[in-house]
Amino acid sequence: MNEMKEMKGMFRRKVGTVSFLLFIAFIAFISYIYFFKPQPTGIPDKVLIRTTILPTIDSISVKAQLNELDYYLRSHRVTDEGYNQVAHYNTQLQAMRRLARLKRRPVSTVRHIKANERLLPVVKTAGGYWKAGRFHLSNAHFQVLKASGPGLMRDALGRLLVAEFLADTIVKATRTDTAGIYHGQTDQYGLPCGQGTYDATDGTHYEGLWQNDQRHGFGFESSANHPVRIGEWKNDRFLGEKLKYTSDRIYGIDISRHQHEKGRRRYAINWRQVRITSLGHRHPAGGQTFPVSFAYIKSTESTSIRNRYFLQDYRQAKRQGIHVGAYHFFSLKTTALAQATYFVNHTLIHADDLPPVLDVEPTDAQINAIGGDDELMRRIRIFMDYVERRTHKRPILYVNQMFINKHMSHADDIKQRHNVWIARYSQYKPDVRLAFWQLSADGRVSGITGDVDINVFNGYQGQYQDFLRTGFHQ
Repeated sequence: MNEMKEMKGMFRRKVGTVSFLLFIAFIAFISYIYFFKPQPTGIPDKVLIRTTILPTIDSISVKAQLNELDYYLRSHRVTDEGYNQVAHYNTQLQAMRRLARLKRRPVSTVRHIKANERLLPVVKTAGGYWKAGRFHLSNAHFQVLKASGPGLMRDALGRLLVAEFLADTIVKATRTDTAGIYHGQTDQYGLPCGQGTYDATDGTHYEGLWQNDQRHGFGFESSANHPVRIGEWKNDRFLGEKLKYTSDRIYGIDISRHQHEKGRRRYAINWRQVRITSLGHRHPAGGQTFPVSFAYIKSTESTSIRNRYFLQDYRQAKRQGIHVGAYHFFSLKTTALAQATYFVNHTLIHADDLPPVLDVEPTDAQINAIGGDDELMRRIRIFMDYVERRTHKRPILYVNQMFINKHMSHADDIKQRHNVWIARYSQYKPDVRLAFWQLSADGRVSGITGDVDINVFNGYQGQYQDFLRTGFHQ
């Protein structure tokens, strides 16, 4: 019995010794792999052949995009947020266009890279990464060696990324798919997050902030299909550009009899005192006040309504050095030609006045009642053509942003020939080419009783002077 107990004890001691030795061997093996890190064998020298092919671009698309970029740069200043980014991209696009015109053959360069100088890419997978034929564990609880250097991985949606890693963190990445190429920062799952650029296959370029694979934050988009979109984005949707309200901008007002009549009471406008003291509740200006550089005054409506205050406001505003223009409120109950004739016959328009304006504000029901958008555009053309012939000034079209997006998709001729004045009571500037932006209906002006419509010219002093001289905002 005692001999059996001794044999069992000896067996347990041997098993323990063997287990201990196996454990020591395992630790030594791990240390050899991860800490001594012997150089992998069998990696040959590398010959890198790089071929540069001049880009092939859609010349029509690029020309249209450069035209939109030029329009943006002419109507903005370097002090406007994002101006330098747009200017830099404009320079890049022009350089690409020049290169594409060159009839050169592809240029190839050959470089010999020794084995000990080769960069070994990282391939990220679940639970770790591969490098030089070895798998390295990598998780929240145990990580011997963190991934660094160039590598490959798939994002949360399974798309392949070429990335640069530093201590297991993605510094920047490039993703190429059928829609385009993304290059920039990503989150831990490989989805665009932070600063990045995206170049779509149709030539559209976006540069700015991202979140969860969507444009989110400040950024700009350049496309041949629409004006430069620069400003705030949210969940991949463009909200608009926020202006900086400074004394460099050109501000104005538009008025009618409503600034003179409040119920049964009547009020005069003191044109010697007029100065904008508030741009409206959506546009805080930090207590700044601004001079009134221009004033549009309602003259007529339909074929029977005249503003009894037009003449006195017109004359008094001009005496104060304010540039003045007249507008007609359009009706769908009478013909466009009759309204144009009525407007011209009952409105004082001098050679140095601002271009006349057609104010178009019908409801969808009213548009449908006359036959739809095409019929409305036909009437607008008739009015504008007649007024231009009679006054030798190209009229401006006043509409709101929803109207131009919804009803003018097939009226490019009107948008190209005539400046537009957009009403958008928002903190964001309208997303169209325009001469004036009516940014609020609740502004305040000293010398005028009650709320006043506030407007800002789309540009600075140089563009404004050109507009005054030519009557058209390029």
